[in-house]
Amino acid sequence: MESTDGAPGRSTPITEETAHDQGLHDETDVRDGADTSENADENEPVELLPRRRPTQERSKRKFDALLTASRELLTDVGFESFTCEEVAARAGLPIGTLYQFFANKYVIVCELGRQDLAGVRQEFADFDGEVPSLDWLRFLDDFLDHLSSLWTSDPSRREVWLAMQSTPATRATGMIHEKAFAAQVERVLAPLTPRTPRARRNLMAEVLVHVVYSMLNFSVQDGQSHADAVAELKRLMGAYLLVAEKESRR
Repeated sequence: MESTDGAPGRSTPITEETAHDQGLHDETDVRDGADTSENADENEPVELLPRRRPTQERSKRKFDALLTASRELLTDVGFESFTCEEVAARAGLPIGTLYQFFANKYVIVCELGRQDLAGVRQEFADFDGEVPSLDWLRFLDDFLDHLSSLWTSDPSRREVWLAMQSTPATRATGMIHEKAFAAQVERVLAPLTPRTPRARRNLMAEVLVHVVYSMLNFSVQDGQSHADAVAELKRLMGAYLLVAEKESRR
């Protein structure tokens, strides 16, 4: 098998048959990205993760090349026509290299979703401390403008988001990602709603995150005015938070 770090040694081409024999299954072998291990708990959401994350620079370059190719392919053909074989071909890598990192295409899109949200969470962290200043509504508008610009400048974000909604397993992973972001939002909301019980504030944060991403998807649909949709989103968010702030200070 090819070494993902490019270490010298004999390299054996990996076909679909040998990949199956070595446990490097494609999406047809792991239905809808489901966790088929003996430890899988049907009552708990399971996050779909890469088989491993590279530590050496050469492997990191291959890992990143696969994700870049995946994003481009997803944008070009959509999730239904998205295949691991085409991703590997676009990245200029053997299919076996892809399977060393990713079990199937569902894991790939979940990694893309995690990648997108990680960037947003970092941007959000940079705004920390803006709430509950008197000008927090401006902060909200600025942040929503930033998110909306990401969705208009990078069409792959919508394709990744839609792919994440495609199966129960990918949706469960998306829910885990959203909850992590919501926990960050909850901490920012705490000074704005000091008397609101934390459990309710957690729910509020989850609602806010879910509404924002649903509306961003709506805003870039064909025939939809993106600017108008974002303006309505700002009204929704602003009104919701103003009521929450007023109720908390009674």
